[in-house]
Amino acid sequence: MTALIALVRSMVTVMVLWQRYLAPLIPFVGLPAVLTSSDSGPLAATYGSAAGAMLVCSVRQTMALIGLEDQTRRSVVIVTAGSHLRVLLGSVGTALLWCLPLTAAGPVLPPAFGKHTFTGAGAVLGVESQLTCALIGIAIGVLCSRLVFRRQGYALVTALALLLAALLGKGISPVNIPLGDLQGASGSAALVGSTGVLLTVTTAVLAATVAITQAVGVRRS
Repeated sequence: MTALIALVRSMVTVMVLWQRYLAPLIPFVGLPAVLTSSDSGPLAATYGSAAGAMLVCSVRQTMALIGLEDQTRRSVVIVTAGSHLRVLLGSVGTALLWCLPLTAAGPVLPPAFGKHTFTGAGAVLGVESQLTCALIGIAIGVLCSRLVFRRQGYALVTALALLLAALLGKGISPVNIPLGDLQGASGSAALVGSTGVLLTVTTAVLAATVAITQAVGVRRS
């Protein structure tokens, strides 16, 4: 555990020094600002914009984090860390840490940009929705990283296809379901429980994609 914490700390330092956090940060703030600035409808519906932005940004950030080092440098990091899995988990943990401040800011952005009444239940719903999208985004980013796809073009096309499937998979996608519920809800409290269940499902999805990526990465190394 100590080695994993040190690895995450090192990745966070590199991410900050190389400013790899800026590119996904801009659309995360910009999308809710554009979509909710003139909106005065239910607060629950506005959280869909922040959750959708989190989905796209977490994919981009995860792929960038896993691609920070070239193959030679990554081999050195693997030897130092002690295993391929530990390095992969370090990348996932760093992506999660990057998502946490955005998750805290997300429930505040729609009331700040539009005319909405801030509620505790709404804030909880916003956090759950964003974490759900963050976990799915990280899962897609891991699966479409260079550990699985050597060619960047194939990785980007696959990531786009998976993003569309997550957004448009009506009734089956753990992203589409809460986003649809948010758009059709006038209150927040009724959705807190169901969104929390989906958050558990997305955790299992992330674990599965990490296992697949680990197996492919070890086989190719």
